[in-house]
Amino acid sequence: MLAKVFVTAALAVTLSGCVVAVGGDHDFERDDSSWKKTQRYNQEQINKLTLQMSAEDIRTLLGTPDFTESFNKDGETVQVLFYRTHHQKSDGKTTKDECTPLVFKQNRLTGWGDKAYQYL
Repeated sequence: MLAKVFVTAALAVTLSGCVVAVGGDHDFERDDSSWKKTQRYNQEQINKLTLQMSAEDIRTLLGTPDFTESFNKDGETVQVLFYRTHHQKSDGKTTKDECTPLVFKQNRLTGWGDKAYQYL
């Protein structure tokens, strides 16, 4: 009986030292992760764009887009490059609704943003 009391007491002392930290005060808005740096960079570069820039110039400036679309409309080649610029959902995936579309006709920038994309 005395042995059971000692074992129980030893287990209680051992297990009472176990603590699991959940949550915390991590401030995700101040976290300087790579996707936030990329978003910030893309926003800054898009603010410098001018109409009629070539798709090649844009790719040199911004790098590889997150998504691309290409099709013919009214006899013109239309290309849309999507670059991540704003966070929507913390799921580890970039989606088109987190990107700014850049619209090209005949390889020249004709507009960017939701309105330019909707007018297609």
